[in-house]
Amino acid sequence: MDIKEQATKMDSVVAQGSIVDAVKQFFADNATTSDYNGLATTNKIQMVEKMEGFAGAIAAVNGITHHHTIVDGNVSASEFTFNFNMKDNTKIYWHEVIRRIWNSDGKVVQEEYFNAQ
Repeated sequence: MDIKEQATKMDSVVAQGSIVDAVKQFFADNATTSDYNGLATTNKIQMVEKMEGFAGAIAAVNGITHHHTIVDGNVSASEFTFNFNMKDNTKIYWHEVIRRIWNSDGKVVQEEYFNAQ
């Protein structure tokens, strides 16, 4: 499986704002995640639920910018900026690097978020 092609496809889906669809399409069932706030998921179902809850709390997408992606073997790192207005009247501005480890089937088995600000 061409990991660079898979990472490019996934980043394109994320950049369009379809974050839940990206997880459904590109995560392995046993995928784990962790972020810089200490939140973790231990499988795809948990991550879909987490992303559905997050997406449902967004009032307006002010912008999603995909800056760069690099791939080395089965590891990719993608830099994004996310800018959202939330339904609770808060604003989210994340500049982050998303590191993904891919399996031989082209599915994400581990995803970790790093604050790039």
